[in-house]
Amino acid sequence: MKNTTSRRLFMRNSAFAITGLAVLTPTITSAFTTSESPFLGYNPYAETKSDLRTGIFSANSVTVKGTIYERDGVTPLKNASLEVWHLSPNSSKYRHRAKLQTNEEGNYEFITDFPNKEEGKSPRIYFKVSNSEDSSFTELILNNSGAHITCEHWKKNNQLGTKLFPKKEDFLNQSTVHFNISI
Repeated sequence: MKNTTSRRLFMRNSAFAITGLAVLTPTITSAFTTSESPFLGYNPYAETKSDLRTGIFSANSVTVKGTIYERDGVTPLKNASLEVWHLSPNSSKYRHRAKLQTNEEGNYEFITDFPNKEEGKSPRIYFKVSNSEDSSFTELILNNSGAHITCEHWKKNNQLGTKLFPKKEDFLNQSTVHFNISI
């Protein structure tokens, strides 16, 4: 005698499988699309580079440089990992991203196109700073009047004292921002 499954049993099992996928898919998808970053656009597989511009002669670029300090806000942190990303100009995609390493004095520097802004927000560059013990996320807000920090950055980095607030200098179409972080 041949063992066959009924159509009703097949439909029931299919419904269970589809329901299971519907419940698990958001969890699985969010595990791949979101990471430990509190900000959109983070990609742990970014290239190591210091020039994020789309072209050498970009019309509006910004150089960001600074020092990464230890938690005490005084001791520069050498060989710290720094990951940066932002919305690409005239786009809603995060194609501008890179990994950097601080030098022996804890300094970093990169050049990029001026970032696009998310709806309702000022243009910003996101940072992930890591050392062997810890990692921290922060953001640098840019606009025509200067460079600014968020209250979260102030809370995490206020031990920097006078080095806490970013300084922006403009010359022709080139802006330079000095931005220090502690971890």
